[in-house]
Amino acid sequence: MSKQAIQLVIISFLLILVQAVVLNKICLFGVAVPFAFIYILLRMPVTLSREWLYTLSFITGLAIDIFSDTPGMNALACTIFAALRRPVLRMYFPREDELSDPYPCISTLGLVCYMKYAMTMAFIYCITIFTIESFTFLYIGTLILRIVFSTILTTLIILGIDSLTIRRREKRL
Repeated sequence: MSKQAIQLVIISFLLILVQAVVLNKICLFGVAVPFAFIYILLRMPVTLSREWLYTLSFITGLAIDIFSDTPGMNALACTIFAALRRPVLRMYFPREDELSDPYPCISTLGLVCYMKYAMTMAFIYCITIFTIESFTFLYIGTLILRIVFSTILTTLIILGIDSLTIRRREKRL
């Protein structure tokens, strides 16, 4: 197992634990909920087969569901997230074969490209989870506020986590 794969497994356990114990209890201003654990799904290698990606995404969502007492909502949202991950990545970075590292991050995609990728995927996750949770469009204003502010908060947390976990390669003379 490579160094990055081991690092991703450790980060996965930590983020699922932090999400279950701390972040699920946070709701800033009554609308913004941070979903830091989707960083795991963003960082999965591009070379991973679809079947493995769907399986690992479903298991990640199921783990969050078990700790959060949400009956399958996160598992569904994570599976939809996994289905749309590759097309979104291709939208912002058209040539996956040009990646120097199969793990998408700020250092491999660049800050702007990675920020667009992370924000789009956080938006997709927030749309899915909050639509499933509300199961109605009766309070559309509140739903839109929750989606927008949770997307922004989640993206900022993902960028922070990525900047902490990825070591910048120093130029040597």
